[in-house]
Amino acid sequence: MAAGRAVDLKTKLLTLFVVATNVLGNVSMSWGMKHQNAELGFSPLAYVRLIFSPWVLLGTMLLILWLLSRMTLLGWADLSYVLPVTAMGYVLTAVLGKYFLGEEISFQGWAGTGLIVAGIVLVGLTQPNTTGSEQSR
Repeated sequence: MAAGRAVDLKTKLLTLFVVATNVLGNVSMSWGMKHQNAELGFSPLAYVRLIFSPWVLLGTMLLILWLLSRMTLLGWADLSYVLPVTAMGYVLTAVLGKYFLGEEISFQGWAGTGLIVAGIVLVGLTQPNTTGSEQSR
């Protein structure tokens, strides 16, 4: 029983990490892109300089961590659990976009965000792994 709880805690903690790196990576990237000093146009050099700007670089590093941790999470839990539960990132991104980046969100946007929250709650009540440790033949 205790081993099952440890796996559940480990899965939940990694899920939180996946969501946090996704949200913070996207917000950092957006902040960096919106506060750039030059027009990008078609100049490859401008994009190379932008990649190494602090906020874009931070966003890139966080999104690399997100990808690696998400791959690990998909190894620990079912896809049908991981995708809906990590959708909390959409909600947090909308909130940070509104209050940190000053973006406007319509009533329909907030209503859709509320539906995402309802789905997350329903899926979060299910077991993260229904396939067991044995592969079926």
